[in-house]
Amino acid sequence: MDLDLKPAPPPGAFRKLALGTWRSPRDPSAYAALEVRMERALAYLEAYRALTGRRLTVTHLVAKAAADALRQYPEANVLLRWNRPSLRRDVGVCVLVVQPAETGRADLTTATVHRADTLSLGAFVEEMESRISDVRARRDAVIERGKRRSYRIPGLFMGLALRLLSFVWFTLNVDLRWVGMPRDPFGSVAVTSLGSLGLERGYVAMVPYTRVPLLLAPGAVRRVPVVEDGVLVPGRQMALTCTWDARLLDVELIARVLRHIGATLEDPEGTWGAPTAAPGGEPRGAASGTAVG
Repeated sequence: MDLDLKPAPPPGAFRKLALGTWRSPRDPSAYAALEVRMERALAYLEAYRALTGRRLTVTHLVAKAAADALRQYPEANVLLRWNRPSLRRDVGVCVLVVQPAETGRADLTTATVHRADTLSLGAFVEEMESRISDVRARRDAVIERGKRRSYRIPGLFMGLALRLLSFVWFTLNVDLRWVGMPRDPFGSVAVTSLGSLGLERGYVAMVPYTRVPLLLAPGAVRRVPVVEDGVLVPGRQMALTCTWDARLLDVELIARVLRHIGATLEDPEGTWGAPTAAPGGEPRGAASGTAVG
């Protein structure tokens, strides 16, 4: 049966501009946000730092909780190849890192920890901080070599070069380390801290050539009034936003992943155990995150 339609009124000036400006949408991005109570997480950060002398941030907690969530829900740990989903065996977590300006140019790059779901929180933090330090100091030879090569590509051909690289990296699944390109450089999930920029909420754009189908962006922790036992009290809350590839992940699965991360942040001790200093200053804790429903 034909659709029952009738002519619409003539478009106004703005609508005519809009129709001429944008094409039909083809972007598979979908978006969601979760409000997380952060009082326990902030107390956990302070206790951890005091007992171990090591830097622990909200970004670390979100990244580790995301790795544990992908272990709990392996069907969310996917990669698009030949226009079909393939399940990953490795859980890699990528954190976006700002490199200090060099010759007047600051760069945004990545630090990735693989098998993140198998690490304790302490081991994960240590490895991630080591990766971030190397990247910020431009000591990662593979990343620096790749960036120097990208600078030589004319802007007109950058899109084609990235699509070709993505095809070889992921569709053909070719290890390019022999030509100086990293192996699986972006992992399963990417985390970028909007809170470090003073932003309360934002939605991160997908980066198609990375084939990362899930991006998380914790915002700034803010003071808000909350109701506890019928009484209005001051609280601390954070918006955790999520962008995902709707071709690979459905909203019900994303909801379970986000609830897992939110539950972990609202009860970090129940997941990773109380932070305690072991001999040598190493924090003791579970070998990996406990499943949170």
